[in-house]
Amino acid sequence: MTFPDHTKIKTCTIIIQPRYCETDQGGVVHHSVYPVYFEMGRTELLRANGLAYKDLEAAGVFFVIAELRIKYRRPAFYDEKLNLETTCTNVTASKVEHSYKLIRPDTGMLLAEAESVLACIDDKGKIRRMPEFMYPEA
Repeated sequence: MTFPDHTKIKTCTIIIQPRYCETDQGGVVHHSVYPVYFEMGRTELLRANGLAYKDLEAAGVFFVIAELRIKYRRPAFYDEKLNLETTCTNVTASKVEHSYKLIRPDTGMLLAEAESVLACIDDKGKIRRMPEFMYPEA
């Protein structure tokens, strides 16, 4: 696999449409589902930069969640189309940070916002140096 020189796209927006199994009896998205949505956002941000988790892992680069902070502002509901904006906010020698905004697009209402820190590790679970191509283009 050939990796790009650097990441070029900092923010990616995807559509989330909550499934029935992700909601409670009132049709409200359960709080435990949001981290899954954020993972989807990170995956698509990588893909927008020409990268895929499977290729990174084949090259011995793994990421694990070290921190996750979520602020739930308003409920999200079953089957409504939502926009999830994922932004890479910082890359250091051994971690990458993201921010997330889940928005109801027809009103612009912010439903949830979050931040995550992912540690870069090797295939044995030890902290490793971030590959150069993961740093944003200067």
